[in-house]
Amino acid sequence: MSASFEEAYVKAVKSGLLPGAVLLAESADGSFQYRKCFGGTTADPKSSRPVTEKDVFAIASCTKLMTDVAVLQCVERGLLELDADVQITVPEITKYGIITGWDEEKNVAILSPARNKITMRYDENSTACNASTFRFEVDIGRLLIRSILRHLITGSSGHCYEVIHPLLTKWRLSRNEAFFGGDTIEEKCTIPLVFEPGTAWAYGGGWDWAGKIVEKVTHKTLEEYMRENIWEPLGLKDCTFWPEKRSDFKDRRVRMSVLDRKSQKSFPGEFDLTGAAKDCTGGGGVYATPEDYLQFLLAVLRQDERLVKRASFAEMFRPQLSETAAGAFKAMFDHVPEAQGYYACNVPAGTPKDYSLGGLFVKEDVPGWMKKETILWSGLPCLLWFIDSETGLCGIASSQVIPPLAPPIHALHEKFMKGVYKLFAARSGTKI
Repeated sequence: MSASFEEAYVKAVKSGLLPGAVLLAESADGSFQYRKCFGGTTADPKSSRPVTEKDVFAIASCTKLMTDVAVLQCVERGLLELDADVQITVPEITKYGIITGWDEEKNVAILSPARNKITMRYDENSTACNASTFRFEVDIGRLLIRSILRHLITGSSGHCYEVIHPLLTKWRLSRNEAFFGGDTIEEKCTIPLVFEPGTAWAYGGGWDWAGKIVEKVTHKTLEEYMRENIWEPLGLKDCTFWPEKRSDFKDRRVRMSVLDRKSQKSFPGEFDLTGAAKDCTGGGGVYATPEDYLQFLLAVLRQDERLVKRASFAEMFRPQLSETAAGAFKAMFDHVPEAQGYYACNVPAGTPKDYSLGGLFVKEDVPGWMKKETILWSGLPCLLWFIDSETGLCGIASSQVIPPLAPPIHALHEKFMKGVYKLFAARSGTKI
């Protein structure tokens, strides 16, 4: 007898809402395993075939967790420090300062230098912070800025994707430049900040900069580095930034689909997640099979020291935002409904949240579901992963549908997340 969430996926495939999806979950000790595939590899019925966990997906921002691990590895090896100024390594990172407004007459951005020096204390009365398209006032007071490297991989560096920030959108358009445009990370991510580092939260290119920093200190491309230090040690053979170079991927690629909001049906489409990058993009450029990504999640859940040491895992599984940034993060969820849809990863509204060195951080138990200190994040074409270390369970829902984080698809993934906990509890006798 199928679980109710499985029936929902079957119905979604039959209706044309969802071309296909792969759902995987496993417990830390391996006693519980869940594998289920629905639908096909494309919305085109003429070329579709049943999708499997060994097919290749663009995992988009699920890449970020791999970049987080790469950064922590470099910290352990003495190549980087979480609490040191990385502008020595990438001086372009704050080139334009902070965008604070727009001069309509001159059609130019109003920019001010970022005043906060890394690891230095500063005093302010207040500032206007902006997280994505969301504006609110925060009281800064006296605050110890910890590190722009730490900020880069927690969303608190001031970097924001220009397509979701109105002033950055104007800035790009005024320069006749494409969003996230250019071949390199420097071209794509050298843009104005939207707040002083450490004082708020916004979703942006911090992880792409972090990946570039790993490349500079290791003298390897991020593809080479991750292959040698993450993928091969874990036996992952189907992860890459460059799927077109893998002949064995040709017939295993899951194609992107576009969901028509009006008809609630998906159609074949194309979308370049990296903006035609010639660099590895640490924020969203990896292609992988769901099976390989689950093995990676399991390694993090089990605190596998082939990745990093226990102390680094402990750092990964704790909240990282400063008091001020955490306040801005909470205000975003409290006052902007869109934030819950885009950034909450189906964690219920009202559940206290922070951000960790791995993803969204759940600060309190969600009754009947995930435990506190669960980390989770999503990928633009409707992917979603979670790691619950207290319960000892992790999982990923994989699909390839845009627009980003389409609500009907994420609603399905919420059913999967809740449902797989119930299956785990029933089969293991664990109380959830």
